[in-house]
Amino acid sequence: MKKEQIIKMIEIAFSQLAYSYTPYSDFKVGAALLGKNGRIYTGCNIENAAYTPSNCAERTAFFKAVSDGERNFRAIAIVGGKEGEKDYDFCSPCGVCRQVMMEFCDPEEFEIVLGNSAGDIKVIKLKDILPEGFGPENLE
Repeated sequence: MKKEQIIKMIEIAFSQLAYSYTPYSDFKVGAALLGKNGRIYTGCNIENAAYTPSNCAERTAFFKAVSDGERNFRAIAIVGGKEGEKDYDFCSPCGVCRQVMMEFCDPEEFEIVLGNSAGDIKVIKLKDILPEGFGPENLE
């Protein structure tokens, strides 16, 4: 991916922090998911008092995209941190979100872009954060 596209995705992910609903943890996460169609789908985390029904920003973006008919993805940008903090460090996806990525993405190609408030960027492949992941091909 081009650096300009990566920066745009991180900026969009940061904009999603404003929509996070996190009254329990105060930990806000924003995501920007790039479909192979070129469209960017956004997501934020949404908490629930019962905790289990909460949804991560990454899954929110994937579910929005899938519900719009998109099934092929190139990359996702993820940012997050405690509300009220001035500086955000890198925020890596949880295991459940990694599994959702495995459902829809080629682990060899799909890129996970992490950004922090200092402007640093990490780009990693899904295969590197979910080695030997379980996906649809395991059920063939």
